[in-house]
Amino acid sequence: MAVWGIAALVLLLPLLAMQLTEEVAWDLADFAIFGGMLVGACGTYELAARVTGNRAYRAAVGVALAAAFILVWMNLAVGIIGSEDNPANWMFGGVLAVGILGAIIARFQPHGMGRAMVATALAQASVAVIALIAGSGYTLILTAFFVALWLTSAGLFRRAARGQAHAGVP
Repeated sequence: MAVWGIAALVLLLPLLAMQLTEEVAWDLADFAIFGGMLVGACGTYELAARVTGNRAYRAAVGVALAAAFILVWMNLAVGIIGSEDNPANWMFGGVLAVGILGAIIARFQPHGMGRAMVATALAQASVAVIALIAGSGYTLILTAFFVALWLTSAGLFRRAARGQAHAGVP
């Protein structure tokens, strides 16, 4: 319930901001997209929480979902490489694809998920290098932020895998 309550509050933040400043001007489509993203992220987290009681695994899923959510939200709202209209921002879809494919290949098992998150961090860093070489933008701070999130998730998945090994779970 706490996850859904926080999601509802987060969805109300833009509405509040619209009352305080003209800089935030969301329409119904913006709220629908943001709400859909929140439902997807919260639903995925809830599924993971129901499947496992391992706190490290739950935390790893939460961090990975937060990273993915923020990455998509930033790209839709303002763009990371230039404006939101810059086609170079589509490369971040590849970052998410690496994470999703890695999770599927790992069958959502913690050891493999840790590797998938490391691969996602490498994909994130690769996008920044490509953008820098292409002269499309300099995203060092944001890249470091996202790489740190992906690697934090990887570390938590590894901790979850060690917890399974100690409990005798294959």
